[in-house]
Amino acid sequence: MAKTSSSPSVLEPQCPSRLVLDRIADKWTALVIQILARGTMRYAELQRAIGGISQKMLTQTLRSLERDGLVQRKVHPVVPPKVEYSLTKLGRTLIEPLHALCRWSEKHLHELQGNRARAKAVAAPESFRG
Repeated sequence: MAKTSSSPSVLEPQCPSRLVLDRIADKWTALVIQILARGTMRYAELQRAIGGISQKMLTQTLRSLERDGLVQRKVHPVVPPKVEYSLTKLGRTLIEPLHALCRWSEKHLHELQGNRARAKAVAAPESFRG
């Protein structure tokens, strides 16, 4: 079947689907989705659960995910304000593919580390050749 020019393709340089891919392929997005797959959470709970994410990066990631309709932010009218984050219906469609990517990363970690170490060992002597 021939591909029509109106069909989105991440392989096309000007296709907006690249922006979507950029959003969902981001490390912090994958981690936020993984954590929120467990259920609704407050900001501080998310930050603790992820570990290593700065307040600025978590805020930017949550705002982007909310703007894209993947995360819902609910503000409860209490003092102090209580804000909770949860996945939207669309956001929940990312759980399975991102879970698979995270598991793949864990499963192949040692192979990748070994390959990097070998590549570094090979490159090191070359750097002395000048």
